[in-house]
Amino acid sequence: MSEGLTQAAYIVAALFFILSLAGLSKQESARTGNYFGIAGMTIALIATIFGPEAQGITWIIVAMVIGGSIGIYYAKRVEMTEMPELVAILHSFVGLAAVLVGYNSFIEPPAMGLANPADLHAEHVIHMVEVFLGVFIGAVTFTGSIVAFGKLRGVISSSALNIPHKHKWNLAAIVISTILMIYFVKVDGSMFALIVMTLIALVFGYHLVASIGGADMPVVVSMLNSYSGWAAAAAGFMLANDLLIVTGALVGSSGAILSYIMCKAMNRSFVSVIAGGFGNDVSASSSDEEQGEHQEASAEEVAEMLKDARSVVITPGYGMAVAQAQYPVHEITDRLRQQGVEVRFGIHPVAGRLPGHMNVLLAEAKVPYDIVLEMDEINDDFPQTDVVLVIGANDTVNPAAMEDPNSPIAGMPVLEVWNAKHVIVFKRSMNTGYAGVQNPLFFKENSQMLFGDAKESCNKILEHL
Repeated sequence: MSEGLTQAAYIVAALFFILSLAGLSKQESARTGNYFGIAGMTIALIATIFGPEAQGITWIIVAMVIGGSIGIYYAKRVEMTEMPELVAILHSFVGLAAVLVGYNSFIEPPAMGLANPADLHAEHVIHMVEVFLGVFIGAVTFTGSIVAFGKLRGVISSSALNIPHKHKWNLAAIVISTILMIYFVKVDGSMFALIVMTLIALVFGYHLVASIGGADMPVVVSMLNSYSGWAAAAAGFMLANDLLIVTGALVGSSGAILSYIMCKAMNRSFVSVIAGGFGNDVSASSSDEEQGEHQEASAEEVAEMLKDARSVVITPGYGMAVAQAQYPVHEITDRLRQQGVEVRFGIHPVAGRLPGHMNVLLAEAKVPYDIVLEMDEINDDFPQTDVVLVIGANDTVNPAAMEDPNSPIAGMPVLEVWNAKHVIVFKRSMNTGYAGVQNPLFFKENSQMLFGDAKESCNKILEHL
């Protein structure tokens, strides 16, 4: 494949990637967006593998077959509840790839092909900076993603790591790495400086994500998505691959924008979340001690409430994903709508373990898009709602965010379900949510607890409907 044809293929692939992002911005067009992304990546791979600079095509294809087989195997086995962990570990692979590309590009730098010595020197300096920054971003992404995977998997505690002077340590890591970069460029490349910086970046990435509390994990996942994009862009600079630069920049910028939007939805400072400033100080009033007497309800009683209701709102959370309850929830929704009951869904921006988690689950169960509303669209309607079903949600419906200034989630906008006439909370037990904060909603006069597996509870309600 000629150089001109390769570049033309890259342009087409880049357009497909942009169309993919546009499609993924709406539920109705998300499937089409995925197809655009697949088409763009296919074109990019073919153009790169059979491009004029490609070597060892046989080994490349063998590696792709092995990697693709592993990817297909795990993609088919993974449950929707495990999707956040899968996304996090895939981000770590991108970071590790950037580190390996950086070291390879340093050991065997590409030929510049410039006649002017001054231009050659300037190009070489730029390449050294690219290598250093690429390895730094890749190493931070690698260990940060592994920590996120561990927290989501439950291997690592979801509580925020809070070591003394942690912000000073973070600043020191950045300052020392900057000094090492200056030294690295000045002496025309030093393997010692590169290795020391890599070790600092690995520890820095670990500490950066470990210092972020469990309630912020959806923001962390989107933030790491951004990091992996910038790592890919850095690899593109080191390999002089224009499409990799464009693709990495698209992923990096979209991930950063998504993180910012989610922080705004949580009333949090983007900088404070990244620095681990949220989720560290849990007061006594926010502990896991019960704050009153709770009332229990049976599936039959809930069914009777739903029969008598005119307006029902369902607010799902991670517990619904764990129980795979989205299918009976859809059946309940259909049954009630057939009986003339208005049923809608209220989705918090950070419900679940990654952005859009609940929307994907509901789409998978064929819940109509037009009755799935965002928090801002549904909050004003709760006072006119007869019954709210809180299925597996906890922190996103916690009134402590508005009532307790000492709570670690204070100021976070939540679904104000307690304003409805009746609230039914589906839970396995009275345990706290992922943020480790007790929920006063459980003890309000208009709230009742329906204990048990959410899927089984929904099926029992269906029987009585």
